[in-house]
Amino acid sequence: MKKHIFFFSFILFFSTLLARTSKLSWDKTIHNDLNAMAANLTKTLKPWTVPDRTFKVEFYGAVADGETVNTVAIQKAIDTCSASGGGTVLFTKGDYVTGTITLKSGVMLEVAAGARILGSTNLADYPENQEKFKSVVSEINRYRLSLIYAEKADRVGIRGKGEIYFRGERENFSGTETTTAIEGRPFGIRMIECSNVVLQDIYLHNAAAWMQSYLFCKNLIFDGIKVVNHANFNNDGLDPDGCRNVIVRNCFINAEDDAMCFKGASNKPTENILIENSTFYTTCNALKIGTDTQGSFRNILARNLTLGGIPDSLPCWDKNRVTSTGITLATVDGGNIDNILITNVNISRTNCPVFLRIGNRGRVMAAEPKPTPAQLKNIVIENVTGDNNFGQGSFISGIEGFPIEDIIIRNMHVSMAGGGDSTLINKPVVEDITGYPDAHQFSVKGLPAYGFYIRHARNINFSNIKITPLKPDTRPEFKLGVDCRQINTTIK
Repeated sequence: MKKHIFFFSFILFFSTLLARTSKLSWDKTIHNDLNAMAANLTKTLKPWTVPDRTFKVEFYGAVADGETVNTVAIQKAIDTCSASGGGTVLFTKGDYVTGTITLKSGVMLEVAAGARILGSTNLADYPENQEKFKSVVSEINRYRLSLIYAEKADRVGIRGKGEIYFRGERENFSGTETTTAIEGRPFGIRMIECSNVVLQDIYLHNAAAWMQSYLFCKNLIFDGIKVVNHANFNNDGLDPDGCRNVIVRNCFINAEDDAMCFKGASNKPTENILIENSTFYTTCNALKIGTDTQGSFRNILARNLTLGGIPDSLPCWDKNRVTSTGITLATVDGGNIDNILITNVNISRTNCPVFLRIGNRGRVMAAEPKPTPAQLKNIVIENVTGDNNFGQGSFISGIEGFPIEDIIIRNMHVSMAGGGDSTLINKPVVEDITGYPDAHQFSVKGLPAYGFYIRHARNINFSNIKITPLKPDTRPEFKLGVDCRQINTTIK
């Protein structure tokens, strides 16, 4: 009998040790793999070499008077540059009005200091460009208008110390806010199936919808760009979709809608992504995966970021709008989210600092089968600070049968507004399984915990967490809802 007890005790000890070792190994693997990925991207992904040929748009008939519509002249400069083997299409000084222009391979648009490209305010100057690549974007959302367009181009870019002002204000392009088709409001930049894309130093200002959309592209560098997009509805900042090998570095984005947002409507994987040393402000979600998530997301490292609501000193379309989240990782259309490290971030002035969500909307193109819900796992969020967040609290939620798994959140010290009362502690939080995956859909006035409310989750580990309510709050720091297993909230 004693031998059996000893053997059972040994097996139990060994199993516990193996589980702990596995957790430590998984955590270490995330760091090692993603830091190696980032080092490799930094070493190998460089801006393409622009041939030493310059094509000034004035030579092709452009007039920088702020009134003449120069679409034909600018397009001729681009076409000639590409046909000549590539080079720089240069805007030297003044205001160049244009409608839609199409970038071609080997062309770098350069807007010099003191020069501006101005988007035409006449919708007739924005013909539809329907890409050949079929996706939710082309078939359901019908995103077909933009000022700058490129498809299947290699070695393209935009740079310079000047400005592209898209003039997308609502008085120029009216329309309602939407989560599907955006009619009559041109995007700023759309690129589809392009490779070796560079945006450097340029100031992108006020599109009529999303500022930038990159669909199924590879080898993209965004370095030192400034985006201010507060002119209209759906004013996202930067939206790569199904892209691989991407560096976002030293960038500043101030957006009315999602600031830095990765999407999967292409049904292609988003992978090998480095985001660093950047600031993303928003009245919606600062750093986000979602909403369209038909493709998977993996191997993403985000580090040294400032995230959150817009400081009073900066432009903001609606000063009364409460910023939703600092970090959103949400999958609702079948695409897995896996192998993500977010480290050294400040999250301030948000209602829900961290929002992790699995849902089952299942939006697909016609005749495609609805996918099963996805996995969201192997996520590390660490070294988080922040002040002046609002009262909702952070939220981690899968759905029945599809829990969120293997999450580490550690070294997180942020302040919240507090003020929650005891009625919130046991107040039901809707499941909304097929709904839109945004934190403002769930108990926006206060979750059952001021720190983290968790449900439908497995193996969630918190370490060194300090959420400080600035007003007395009777809610707990952590509260577990239904279907939770191996949730460790006690490690300090």
